[in-house]
Amino acid sequence: QVQLVESGGGLVQAGESRRLSCAASGRTFGSLAMGWFRQAPGKEREFVAAINWSGDSTYYADSVKGRFTISRGNAENTVILQMNSLKSEDTAVYYCTADHDPELPLRLWVLTPTEWGSWGQGTQVTVSS
Repeated sequence: QVQLVESGGGLVQAGESRRLSCAASGRTFGSLAMGWFRQAPGKEREFVAAINWSGDSTYYADSVKGRFTISRGNAENTVILQMNSLKSEDTAVYYCTADHDPELPLRLWVLTPTEWGSWGQGTQVTVSS
């Protein structure tokens, strides 16, 4: 019922910044929590960041705290991932995800991919040293 499209991936040098965006369409009901996962070659898909439907609560993986910021976009049902101080280990395919917001603390449910119902196709981010 929900379709997601990511954009903004590309090649960036270590220490620089990149901005990813994701737009949701379909039957969203105006109450979607949204987030980002990433997957590097040979590794499992891992949680990056999440934000609740109203945009007043966020949660981050330890590996990106202080460097990445997730926020709601200006358009309804959009989400932004601002990535600063990028490292080579950030290289991965980044996936946008969304699901109905249960209005519970994010850390209680957002960490595992199976808790999310909708996924984008992914956008490649490559950080060169």
